Amino acid sequence: MKFHVNRDVFSEAVSFVVKLLPQRNPQPILAGVLIEATEDGALALSAFDYEASARTTIEATIDEPGTILVHGRLLSDIASRLPQAPIQVAVEEDGNIALTCGSARFALASMPVEEYPAIPEVSGESGLVPADDFATAIAQVAFAASRDDVTPVLTGVQLEVSGQQLSLVATDRYRVALRDIDWDGGQQDAHALVPARTLQEVGKTFWHGGNISIAFSGSGDREIIAFTAGNKTVTSLLIKGNFPPVRRLFPEQTDHYAVVNTGDLMEAVRRVALVLDRSAPLRFTFTTSAVTMDASGGDQARASESVDAHLQGEDVTLGLNPQYLLESLAAVRSEFVRITFTSSDNANKLSPVLITSQTSVDQAGNDSFKYLLQPNLLLR
Repeated sequence: MKFHVNRDVFSEAVSFVVKLLPQRNPQPILAGVLIEATEDGALALSAFDYEASARTTIEATIDEPGTILVHGRLLSDIASRLPQAPIQVAVEEDGNIALTCGSARFALASMPVEEYPAIPEVSGESGLVPADDFATAIAQVAFAASRDDVTPVLTGVQLEVSGQQLSLVATDRYRVALRDIDWDGGQQDAHALVPARTLQEVGKTFWHGGNISIAFSGSGDREIIAFTAGNKTVTSLLIKGNFPPVRRLFPEQTDHYAVVNTGDLMEAVRRVALVLDRSAPLRFTFTTSAVTMDASGGDQARASESVDAHLQGEDVTLGLNPQYLLESLAAVRSEFVRITFTSSDNANKLSPVLITSQTSVDQAGNDSFKYLLQPNLLLR
């Protein structure tokens, strides 16, 4: 096998396919990148670890078609540091892989192609979503997924297709994030529980313009979902299990809420939370014209700050996890934020707050982002 390829195009392609590979893989063969050169001038690069795969095709000058398997992260590190010159890759007589770029030359060990698993093929129905909307929705939702593998279903983001709408939902039991975007496709009703880490990589890779094709495929224990944009495809094995019915937790909008400048609130929360002990809640008091944050921590450290607010309804005092609140405020992506205070039939249970975007003090946001956060018990 032998081919010539543009340095920047090759480096970007290798970087893309290795992103989803774990840093440490118990099976060394899965650390490889499969490179297939065909007579029609196409160079396909693939990576797969039985749970997620990435594949892209680029143009190259193919002198001798063939297939090689080489250590992915090493190849990515080398390609990103090569001089600005065309790359030549060839298999030598001893089976090693020679990579030449300008005056730089590398000899890389080849891995056994026959031991590499087959890359998943996707044949199911698909639909289209705007790439920028989908990437934004992922960023607004995926952070709310659990990072604890004890409950695998909570480490994923639930994708739900209903009619002309795609919903993304995530929860870790203490909060729920939801966002709806437009869906254009023949698949009218479907759902898929996708690992949050994989979905976040999809958002980072495919955020720029155009549309993303999303396809549902497979059955039983090998259900997969595929995301394709341009010459790149990412597939992911779905998480098995029933995602909790958290959508029903979202209340109807009530008349008891406060509107606050998002940036001002974030800065104040960051400052006041500095004195808090780890995992301790921050005390919020909402009044007619302001929200006041109070915190006390070790060594008798205390902090307090107020920010202008516009409250509709009675005064409210509650405790919130400052980090969870900050993540939601960053996800709102609007100048103002509405914090709605919900009510519960259970007098002994704290009611969650609903966080949504607000374009101005009087005008609600024009997106569907919703974030439900459970308050913490205040001990004073």
